[in-house]
Parts: sequence; structure tokens; C-alpha cells
Amino acid sequence: MLNFFRNTLLISTVILASCSDKPLNSPYSDSEESKNTFYSSFQERPKHLDPVKSYSSNEYAFIAQIYEPLFQYHYLKKPYELIPLTASEMPEVHYLDKNFKKTTNKGNIRYSKYILKIKKNILYQNHPAFYKEKDDYIYHNLSKEELKKINTLKDFENDSTRELIADDYIYQIKRLSDSKNHSPISGVMKEYIYGFAEYKNKLNKIESSSKIERIDFIKSNDMLGVKKIDRYTFSIVLNKQYPQFIYWLAMPFFSPMPWEADLFYGQKSLQKKNITLNWFPVGTGPFRLIENNPNLRMVLERNKNFRGEVYPSIDDKLNERKFYSVNKINEVPFIDKAIYSLEKEQIPRWNKFLQGYYDNSGIASDNYDQAVSLNSSGDITLTKDLKDKGISLETATTASTYYIGFNMLDSIVGGDGKKAMLLRRAISIAVDYEEYISIFANGRGVVAHSPIPPGIFGYQDSEDYYNAAIFNYANKNIIKKSVEEAKKLLVMAGYSNGINQETGKPLVLYFEATGAGADTYAFLNWLRKQFKKINIQLVTRVTDYNRFQEKMINGTGQIFQWGWNADYPDPENFLFLLYSKNGKVKFGGENAANYSNKEFDKLFVNMKNMKNSKKREDIIKKMLEIVQHDSPWIWGYHPKSFSLSHRWVENIESNLMANNTLKYKKINNSIRKKDIKVWNKANFSLLYIVLFLITAFIASIFVMIRKKDKEKIYD
Repeated sequence: MLNFFRNTLLISTVILASCSDKPLNSPYSDSEESKNTFYSSFQERPKHLDPVKSYSSNEYAFIAQIYEPLFQYHYLKKPYELIPLTASEMPEVHYLDKNFKKTTNKGNIRYSKYILKIKKNILYQNHPAFYKEKDDYIYHNLSKEELKKINTLKDFENDSTRELIADDYIYQIKRLSDSKNHSPISGVMKEYIYGFAEYKNKLNKIESSSKIERIDFIKSNDMLGVKKIDRYTFSIVLNKQYPQFIYWLAMPFFSPMPWEADLFYGQKSLQKKNITLNWFPVGTGPFRLIENNPNLRMVLERNKNFRGEVYPSIDDKLNERKFYSVNKINEVPFIDKAIYSLEKEQIPRWNKFLQGYYDNSGIASDNYDQAVSLNSSGDITLTKDLKDKGISLETATTASTYYIGFNMLDSIVGGDGKKAMLLRRAISIAVDYEEYISIFANGRGVVAHSPIPPGIFGYQDSEDYYNAAIFNYANKNIIKKSVEEAKKLLVMAGYSNGINQETGKPLVLYFEATGAGADTYAFLNWLRKQFKKINIQLVTRVTDYNRFQEKMINGTGQIFQWGWNADYPDPENFLFLLYSKNGKVKFGGENAANYSNKEFDKLFVNMKNMKNSKKREDIIKKMLEIVQHDSPWIWGYHPKSFSLSHRWVENIESNLMANNTLKYKKINNSIRKKDIKVWNKANFSLLYIVLFLITAFIASIFVMIRKKDKEKIYD
């Protein structure tokens, strides 16, 4: 018993001695915490990391740090401004006549030609695809024996690099035309790039599905409108004038792709092991993907071959296509690594941010009241708890729009007749998006007057420029028309008090919805009440997203909710959502309402390729008056983004168009470690009490036993 007591005391002493103020709840190893690392999270696994296919924000969060198109958005400037990235200068644009001769006569312009020059000495990240011995690529035709040792990209013993050249951009443009790659912009580029459609047809005629044969074809066959001029220069000819084309050249779709990587990943034996371009990107950017485990975490690491880039300044200038940077010293990236952990649930993600284990965070609806509040002026501000932690808040109205659409092919709410138009307008007045923003978006949004969001040329936000069909201007304020006015419109439409005057039956409309759960059904209940204001019965039909898409493609839905995020900051990218040639049913386009108006279409064709000017503004105003009169949408709202960052994260700027912003982030690791230590200090008080009680209990037993032993001796 004495030995047991001594052992218990010894264990207690060791446990107490090992207790320190170091956080015990850290999800990261000591080696990771000591490095210059950025920590964040993601909710959804990226599906495509091949830039020919990727078109989602959760995918761009990774590939935009790895791949580099020719141009990028200046990090600090508003309105958004494009500057060279791998390009040595902004493009030189020539206008050509029908014989491909230069012309300055606007009436003779048939084609436009972009001369694109890239910088020298840009290197790819090291990769096995580039490794050669005696001018032979070692890993382009792996044997069965070699494959036995290969299970991931890290298993290759050797790697190498090479310089970025014009051929790599040309190769990627050709890949966009390959139907096997399923590029979502193939149809758009078919319209604009000269020879794209013909090249696509030739490539599709290759009977073999062999990746190797298709790569050989792409390497050895030119596209008419895309020509190599020299090692660092190439040209792209467009079928027409299209000033917005430069925005496409800043998207990951137009990132360079080395044929060596495409061929390397084209080996079926590697594809079976999930070693593909969709899984392991190859780029020239500041980071490379070193760990891809989307069910746990994804890790980016500094690309040691990256050439370096100075941190931008608001005083940077573009002059005669050349970019002149004020800063000369601060080279990006500032961090060495970025670790993104999978967090599907809001609560653990939010808690880890508050503990300091994630450097940034959005604000979910469940955490809104815990994060922000309204001050005495009615402005949104951080709560005291977050302010005390040194957390900062960045807000911005996004370049996106969410709306409720009417299917213009429907026999009741659709068509260009006056009756249906008045019905749509009455419903648009009745649905209170101010209330929607307050209830479902925690006030994070701006009521929309048109498809064009704030920050985009043509946005409406003044007494001379608003949706007069749905709003009134009074006392220097834009105010939604009343429900009584909506009811008058309904009477004019032949639905007095919600009754079809022709049939005598109540008007019943149908809303197509997706999703499940409390949020979805709360929204649907709210929407039914909005229609009920004007005595219209709304039946909601909830299906999964695949079924919903099927209804939209076939045009069998009646009313629906959808949204659009800007591809580039130009009104054309929003107004095309109402262009008839983009109709969802007839053309498979993004005009989900299947809206068609000849006058709108004519103005759209004139406007879409214009540069921003007073003339373009006047055309846009006419276009908006047309669609506001017809009301194919309940215009909805433009969301506001709320982003939180800890005080140790520097260079936080709101840039909603740029995706490659990780390189600008800077971490003060000493402040981070200090704050995390304070916020997560281990509290051993309970352990001390428990150990004391255990020790006291054992001691009392020991004393009792000793006492009984003495009594036996005396007896």
C-alpha cells in the first residue's frame, strides 16, 4: 500500500509538472505553427483544378495562386484596372478589314488583332513532366515496373523546370476547343476567336479517344486566328471588335499549359492512380499545391522558382501599354505556406476563427449577431468582443445579382402581352426585398433596380437613374411603390382580388425551389406571404438541383430564383442574361427567363462591344427602361460581402474581381502566437482539484488502514 501511495504521488507530480500554458487544442503541429503560414478553411471540395474546365469560386481560390494568365487586376485600384501579369505590356490592338489589312476606317473594320508579349525568364514550378536525361523525357511513358513505386506525385525521384514561352498560351487556347475537355467557355470563344470553330470541328473528327493522339494533333496543327510571332510573342485575331476580350485574358481559362504536363498526365496508368491535371496543377505562379486531400485539407507552398513581384501601390501607372510600379523593394509572396482545412459546419469553423486557428472568416447567418451590430448612426460595426480581439471587418457590395425570374415561355406569367406584363409588375412590387435582405441576409445587401450591380458601368442609384416601373422618387428618396398600387395593376391585368376574371377561379402560381432544411422552408413561407399580400396563391415545388436544372432547360418551371457573379467588370456580362440568343431553352444559354425583346436585342448588339462612354451609357439606360417595363425578373438584390481578419493579417484589401490575392497577404507570426496563447490558455484548476481529491482520498484510506493495523497489534 505504501508503494501504491508513493506511485500515485509520483504520477500526480509528473502530470502537474507537465502542465503549462501552451494551448492544447491547436489543430496544427509545432513545426507548422513556427512557420510563416496562412491558415484558412474551405467548405466544398474543388472538382476541377485544370484551368480549361474550372469555373467555380472554390476552385479559383486554389488555381489562381498557381496558374498565371497574361493579365491581372490591380489589387488596390477602384474602379478595377487590368495590368500585366506575365505579359510584358498591355496588348497592342490592330483593326483589320475583310482582307486582314490594317485599317482605321471604322466602317471597314472586320477583325481585331491582339499582339501579346510575355516576359522572359519566367519559370514553371519543378515537376516530373519536365525532367529529361539526354534530351529524352523520362516520365512520359512509364513502364509497369516504374508504376509499382508510384502512388502520388511525390513518389517521382526527379523533377525539373523550364521557361514559360508563347507556345504555352497558344496550346491552352487550342485545349479550350477540345470537346473532350468540356470547357464551359468553348461556345463563347467559338463566336469570337477567328478559326476557333473550324479547329474545334477538326479536333472532334479525331475518332480515337486517346489523349496522346489528341495532344499530338494540338501540338502539330495551328488555329487560324492564333499565331506564334516569336518565342515570347503571339497574336489572337477576333471575328469582330470585342473590347471585353482582355477581361477573358485575365481569367484562369487563358493560363499557360505546357504540353509536357498535358502529355505526362495523359498516361492512363497515372489517371488510374488519380494523378491527373485536375488533381495536381502545374503553373508559374507564386505557389504550388503540395497536398491535395480535399476530405481533410489542401496545402499551398511557395514556388521556389517564382520570379518575384512587387507589392502594388495606388500610385502605379499605365502609360502607353507599359506598367510602371512605384514600389521596388517589397517582393511577394510574403508567406511561405497556406493551409486550408475542410470545415463543412459553420459552428466549428467560427469557433476556430475566434480561437485564432483560422486567419480569416466570413460571417454566417448563425454568427451574425455575435460578430456585428448597428451603432448609433445605423452603420454596421463589429461587436465589442471582436474589437477587443483586434479583428477587422471588410465590407463590399459584390459584383453579383440575385433575382426571382419569370419563365417568359409560360402561358400565364410569360409572353410580351400587356396582361402578363402587368401581372409580373404587380408581383415585383409586392415582393419586399428590403425585408428579404433584413431577414435572410442579415442586412447584407442592396436592393436591385436592374441586373447591373454597384461598381459596374451603368449601375442605377440616383434620382435620374432608377427603376421607375417599381419605385417612386419622393423627398429625395427612392421608395418602393405600395401594395395598393400593385393591387391596381392586378385589376388591370384581369385578376381582381386574385381571381381570374375570365374563369372566376383563383390565380395559382408555382415557384420552383431547391434545397432542404429550415432556411429553405423559412424563405418559401416568406415568399408565399409576399404573394398573399395581393391575394395570389403561390405553390412551392421543392426538388433537388439536378431536377431543378432539368426544369429550367426544358422550360417547364414557372417562377424561380437564380443569381449571377461577374466574370469581368463590364455591363455586358450582366445584360447578356436577358439577350434572346442566350435563352436557356432554345440556346442552352444563361438567359434563364427566356426573355426576348427585339429592341433590347438590337441595343445589346450595339452596346456589348463598345468602350465605356456617354453614348454607351445612354444605350444602357434605354435597355434598362425596356426590361424594367417588361419585368421578366423581380430584380432582387446585390449581396454585400463581409470578411473578418485577425490583427496579425496584413494587406487586407477588398478586391472582388481579383482571385490571385494570396501572394499579397502578410502574417505577423509573433503577434499570432501571443494572441493564440492568451485566448487558448489551458486551465488546469479542475485537474488540480481532482488530483488533490484523489490524493486526499488515497491518503485517508492509507491512514485508516494504518490505524486498523495498530489496533490489531494492541489487541
